[in-house]
Amino acid sequence: MKAITTRDTKTDSIIPEDAKHRDDMCAIVIVPVVKPGRHVSASQADSAAPSAPVRSNESRLEEAIGLARAIDLTVAAGLVVPVNQPRPGTLLGSGKIEEISALLDEHNAGLVIVDHPLTPVQQRNLEKEWNAKVIDRTGLILEIFGRRASTKEGTLQVELAHLNYQKGRLVRSWTHLERQRGGAGFMGGPGETQIEADRRLLQERIVRLERELEQVVRTRQLHRAKRRKVPHPIVALVGYTNAGKSTLFNRITGAGVLAEDMLFATLDPTLRRMKLPQGRTVILSDTVGFISNLPTHLVAAFRATLEEVLEADLILHVRDMSDPDNGAQAGDVLRILADLGIDEKEGAERIIEVWNKIDRLEPENHDAILQKAATRANVIPVSAISGEGVDNLMTVISERLSGVLTEATVIIPSDKQALISWAYDNAVVDGREDNEDGSVSLDLRLTERQAIELERRLGGGQKPAREDWER
Repeated sequence: MKAITTRDTKTDSIIPEDAKHRDDMCAIVIVPVVKPGRHVSASQADSAAPSAPVRSNESRLEEAIGLARAIDLTVAAGLVVPVNQPRPGTLLGSGKIEEISALLDEHNAGLVIVDHPLTPVQQRNLEKEWNAKVIDRTGLILEIFGRRASTKEGTLQVELAHLNYQKGRLVRSWTHLERQRGGAGFMGGPGETQIEADRRLLQERIVRLERELEQVVRTRQLHRAKRRKVPHPIVALVGYTNAGKSTLFNRITGAGVLAEDMLFATLDPTLRRMKLPQGRTVILSDTVGFISNLPTHLVAAFRATLEEVLEADLILHVRDMSDPDNGAQAGDVLRILADLGIDEKEGAERIIEVWNKIDRLEPENHDAILQKAATRANVIPVSAISGEGVDNLMTVISERLSGVLTEATVIIPSDKQALISWAYDNAVVDGREDNEDGSVSLDLRLTERQAIELERRLGGGQKPAREDWER
């Protein structure tokens, strides 16, 4: 795996030569906790927003360590750092900076992960103080997304988000040129000229990526339009990262989607067609996991992917009930759904909460969860690992998607046998009779849209004999 590289300020790097012996893959993780009401910069405001769900410091630290391990870093130490008065230049006070410097020396660590947004100036100053590479929460999430992306769309989205993030931090790479400034007719000197050139190159690359991504998005929209013509309901899985969405996806569909106990194990959306217990075909979509304080430009870059959720007829919000912080995590998910345009009222109609990982609970907590879920209309407790509750979940999905179906008997002529496969793929086939003349009689249950499509495919000469059937 590629290491996160240290660099030297005397050339084009920010790490002195005498610190390069440190292990770049060994990290110290710190979680700054800014005292409410204290001033933070505009770029840091999101993490301190009062509307954000309250999360325990221990849970934040555990999550930050999990993010670091998601890219195979060795975490030597992790600590929560109270910040009573944020310093504009370093965020942290001098005493805490010295304490972390001692930890770096003790563990021979070459990397500090700060689970908080850092301004470019703060990042550079901390790197100078610690003689180590420093990345903030946004940089770490971008690193993870870059390694997880496997489709062209995912790769383009991550690169676009990374370039937008990097554009505002170019000054970090070129401050060593400030010593070359002179008064011979150039305002600012060659250092600033180089920054401007690099920004121009970055902007050109961003424009090219946006054009490429627009084409990929158009292709995805065409695929959606094609799916709408074959009227299968869409069921989307959403949830906080590592809530068990992919494991549940595999349990329901039998697909081999990567399902590891790892943050952001799934990045690119996965679609599978499946049949519900009553025979109806649906499309199940597994999406990228959500996370608190997801960088704004990352949400924007992945909007095309997340819009799969907007197309869904039903949304399964998967929650890890074994995580003490699952309430705050659920709040983060609902906040991102609201940003996508799914408000609370609409969500109540389209969302089923799937309380996952109940197999990890102690018996008394397990029973309490089942009792609590029984009092809620849109909550299904399950274990994607053991299968407990999954049959009930499938039944509820069927009931929510059923609506009014039509019973129809149709005769497929011998010259249109391909329609038999279409019927099995798109409708519920309750009975079949092969006739002597080579035609086939099918007893079907299908939606009004499917009935119209079948009539069209039959050529309009035969209208299925129907009666309304409601379940």
